[in-house]
Amino acid sequence: MSKLKNKLKKMTFQRSDCPIACALDVLGDKWSMLVIRDLFKEKKRFSEFMDAREGIKTNILTDRLKRLEQAGLVNKSPYQNNPPRYEYTLTDTGKDLGPLLKEMVKWSNRNIPGTNKPLTAKSSTE
Repeated sequence: MSKLKNKLKKMTFQRSDCPIACALDVLGDKWSMLVIRDLFKEKKRFSEFMDAREGIKTNILTDRLKRLEQAGLVNKSPYQNNPPRYEYTLTDTGKDLGPLLKEMVKWSNRNIPGTNKPLTAKSSTE
């Protein structure tokens, strides 16, 4: 088992052992899946995440990136030392969320009027 999957395994899921409840414990807040979406769109730096049209606040973004890293979904690596700045990328475990995001897009397009209809397969996580 990979180190990242061990991180997820060690996380405490207090509500139940239901797979959906466990996934929601990691991803079920208002912002985490949007950060994951942006990582799929190849955003890597804090300022790039801040440019998202949903308008996440800096303290919330900092918290979500930290939580996603602790869950083993995101890697954090320095690109500048003074002041310290980081780039974020999806781990293999994080990349496993791609099909879920695509299905969320399809569901939203079918059921929520006015949602963005992606033009290409690559942009289907919009």
